[in-house]
Amino acid sequence: MARLRTDCIERPLCMCYEMMGHFIGSHPWWFLIAPLIISAGLGSGFYLLEDRMSNNIEEQFTPVDGPAKLERHYIQETFPTNDSAFSRSRLSTDGSYATLIATSGRNILTMESLQYILDLDLKVRSMIVYFENRSFEYADVCAEVMGSCTSSDILDIIQHSADNIGTVNLTYPWYDSGFRNVPLFLSLGSVKLYEGSSLVESAEAIQIHYYLREDNQTRTGLWLESFINLFANKSSTSIQVSYSTSMSMQWEFMKSPSSVIYLFSITYATAITFSIISCWRLDNVRTKVWVASCGALATGLAVLSGFGALLLLDQPFVMTAASCPFMILGVGLDDMFIMISCWQRTRVLDGVPKRLADTYKGAAVSISITTATDALALFLGCGSPFGSVRSFCLYSGVSICFCYLYSITFLGACMALNGQREAQNKHWLTRARVPEDLPSRSSKAFSICCVGGSYDRITEKEATEPLSLVFERFYGPFLTHKWVKACVFVFYAGYLSVSVYGCFILKEGLDIRNLALDDSYIVDYYDDQRQHFSAYSYNVMVAVKHPFRYWDEDEQKRLRSCISNFESLNFVNGTLAWFLSFLQYANTSNLHVGSPEAFHTHLLHFLELNSMFKQDINFTADNNIQASRFFVQTLNKTTTKDLMVGLRDTAETCPVELVVYHPAFVYLDQHTVMMDNAVQTILVAVIVMLVVSLVLIPNVLCCLCVAFAICSVMVGVTGFMALWGINLDSISMINLVMCIGFSVDFSAHISYSFVSSCKSDVDEKAVDALAHLGHPILQGALSTVLGVVALSMSGSYIFRTFFKIVFLVITFGLLHGLVFIPVFLTLVGVCGKWC
Repeated sequence: MARLRTDCIERPLCMCYEMMGHFIGSHPWWFLIAPLIISAGLGSGFYLLEDRMSNNIEEQFTPVDGPAKLERHYIQETFPTNDSAFSRSRLSTDGSYATLIATSGRNILTMESLQYILDLDLKVRSMIVYFENRSFEYADVCAEVMGSCTSSDILDIIQHSADNIGTVNLTYPWYDSGFRNVPLFLSLGSVKLYEGSSLVESAEAIQIHYYLREDNQTRTGLWLESFINLFANKSSTSIQVSYSTSMSMQWEFMKSPSSVIYLFSITYATAITFSIISCWRLDNVRTKVWVASCGALATGLAVLSGFGALLLLDQPFVMTAASCPFMILGVGLDDMFIMISCWQRTRVLDGVPKRLADTYKGAAVSISITTATDALALFLGCGSPFGSVRSFCLYSGVSICFCYLYSITFLGACMALNGQREAQNKHWLTRARVPEDLPSRSSKAFSICCVGGSYDRITEKEATEPLSLVFERFYGPFLTHKWVKACVFVFYAGYLSVSVYGCFILKEGLDIRNLALDDSYIVDYYDDQRQHFSAYSYNVMVAVKHPFRYWDEDEQKRLRSCISNFESLNFVNGTLAWFLSFLQYANTSNLHVGSPEAFHTHLLHFLELNSMFKQDINFTADNNIQASRFFVQTLNKTTTKDLMVGLRDTAETCPVELVVYHPAFVYLDQHTVMMDNAVQTILVAVIVMLVVSLVLIPNVLCCLCVAFAICSVMVGVTGFMALWGINLDSISMINLVMCIGFSVDFSAHISYSFVSSCKSDVDEKAVDALAHLGHPILQGALSTVLGVVALSMSGSYIFRTFFKIVFLVITFGLLHGLVFIPVFLTLVGVCGKWC
């Protein structure tokens, strides 16, 4: 069969890089200084970092065009909030509030426990806060109902006196106060009822909310900060108190970057140390200590330039992008190891320009493939509907481009200068000329410290590294043995089976508590909330969008039918509708409401008696009903995604045009787009990676192997991600996008070396590829893992997730590059004809 090649790009690219290497080798100082100047200039963008920070949780971790945001806009325009008649269930946002949960291992409805809670409540309400040399307290900023601050239902029931608990018969979940039905499930948690009744026997938790007006955000923020400080050092032996505010998650989330700052120094110190040790040679002339140090410096310059350029271009910086430097460090060091490996295969007696030209010819295409795939995968992620993913992908993609630029300029110049030192046989540290062989009468210590410059006289190349010899003489022949190949296939089948199983159990959605640090006070609050108050879920508002003839019996049946459809859902506990309450009031009072005039007349009187319902009806100027809403109380009997989707589907089947909304839906919308967006991004990326490989690797079959490696690694990472307890959310999606590019790296290196080998037998080709690139690939993998291992110690879920997924990507990428792909390439018989 004729050879099928696509080297129309690869050949001229090799020639271009060969000429570039020769030019850089001839003028190294230009390419050493220019990147430093560029980095210094672009790095000035870091002065704008604080102004470019964009860490609003809603903006960055919810879909940009999520349907709930449109629904919220409609609700806010149609049913504006009434500051003088506060209603928690009628808020279009979470509102401004502080809350506490008091828990006890025993019954908390005792006089002693309630008195402690009443004392806490008094301290909160009497807390003095200062703003602009004036003091204020809760009564000055609280949300009001009928001219009074909102209060806790349970405290109102006992009339703020612990002694009254013995005289009150509490009923759960609703308590009839004589004036209204009180939702006691919002105040009491882990309730135990007397057998066969709704009377409360005991409860383990009490929750109290303090809602604030939103007309002055500065004063509100100060009061919330004082609330947090009040409880920060308060403890009780019998009553445990957890607390949170409407701003707590945002404030705690913004602490995450500072929590990993110290890890940067640990990471870079570890990576630089590893690079120096990996590139250390016993030969005092041939050692690559300075090249290793410059390789780490080049990655730092890339981050400085990439971040600085985007900050100067007014691009928002999201906290998730803070993990980029850890990734860039691994990418840059991987390229460096490849270039050093190629340099060592050049003739020692050639001039520096010639050696660098041969280095670039051998390495440039290989690192170009990995850079192109990494950058393209990240830039494809910029189309994500999540701001956090966009920011990460943009900052990472641009930084990888700078990393590549500095690898072929700054690092190449460093290699050229180091090559000039080697050509003059100078010591790596003292730069003094040293003898190649041990002089007579010299001690052994002299040979260790002051001798160097030897090379293989037969091949005229530097001595092969011991680990490369291991790959060539032991590992390669072992891997290509027929029985070992069979074992590799069995092992791969097991790997794929476990991975596919993990994909089926993968969960979706970001748990909002994961945005806070592990030691945050709000973690305790979320734990108590989940343990004691999880039986009841959201009180969802359902809006009737268009004018409706509420007085018409046929129309009433249509609306009642819609309400019945909602109530028939297994996770719906009941509904609260002004419409049904008004009809009940009319029937009780024997009122005729069958005509428009009578309906509106009696409705206005009804609303005077039930003022809260006024907020549920949108009247036109002539008192016609433009729109209205009712409420559906849900139970925690299904996932939040199924709850939201179920309510929306029910609304769509209704003959009346409805809008279903709750503030939490803004965050739950991620469930509706996460999986589809992830699959779409991965498929497009795989196609793009295949095109890049076809262009740069001169063999169609091996390009298909690279595409296979991408899919296989992605399945493995996704499956084991689920087994490691990581959900598919906007944070893990960031890493999956990055994984697409990383999964190409090792397989592309081996595949390109395989097809470029001059050997004729496929097994010999595999051994040759492993001998040439096994060592640098292993070095690159270890350096990448070391670049992120410090993040495993982070107290932030975001950075720990980054570590876990990078670890999986590198582990499976290395497994494919050094085990699966070499074996698969040798087992495809036609490869021997095509290559």
